[in-house]
Amino acid sequence: MCGRFTLFASPETIQAEFDLAEPPANLAPRYNIAPTQAVAVIANHAAARRVELFQWGLIPSWARDPSIGSRMINARAETLAEKPSFRTALRKRRCLILADGFYEWRKDNGSKTPFFIHLASRRPFALAGLWEVWQTPDGSALPTCTIITTGPNSLIAALHDRMPVILPPAAYAAWLDPAPLAPTDLAPLLVSYPAGEMALYPVSRTVNAPANDSPACIAPG
Repeated sequence: MCGRFTLFASPETIQAEFDLAEPPANLAPRYNIAPTQAVAVIANHAAARRVELFQWGLIPSWARDPSIGSRMINARAETLAEKPSFRTALRKRRCLILADGFYEWRKDNGSKTPFFIHLASRRPFALAGLWEVWQTPDGSALPTCTIITTGPNSLIAALHDRMPVILPPAAYAAWLDPAPLAPTDLAPLLVSYPAGEMALYPVSRTVNAPANDSPACIAPG
């Protein structure tokens, strides 16, 4: 599962890392992004890469109740092609969800210790995502997204049995291809990221409350 993450890299760093024409505007540093909040994405519907804000928690276009989104923040890579909520989006509506770290909690004698997980390089990275547009009752369009998860690598396995799919930069173009793609073409991308290129450390329980969104969330605990 991936239930909280961060994106505090500078707009200029994000521009360089994701080959954007210009730095993303109005993107405040975030240290505790939680479900149903706005997240920075690069979707495959634009001719050129640009950062947009989508609501985290996918609401299928056919859904009548938008509250379903809070239960669809993650999508399992192994069953994407089978689930009605995800199978069309997998073929047609893919996105990069921008991050520079995420959190996971380890169970310790009845309590849970939060850990901050990041690339060893400290560079921002892209989580594999799917997106949809839901029509609100007033007729406006609400873009939403979900993070794809897979089995853990050896680093994350000590904390949890799932981890988000982190795409290497070499996979960005394929994932953002606007053409419909078969699940078999995409499956090789939906694997755990190499453990040797990642790092983690425990942080304080400040991160437990979504209202806390400051550098204190990533301070060693």
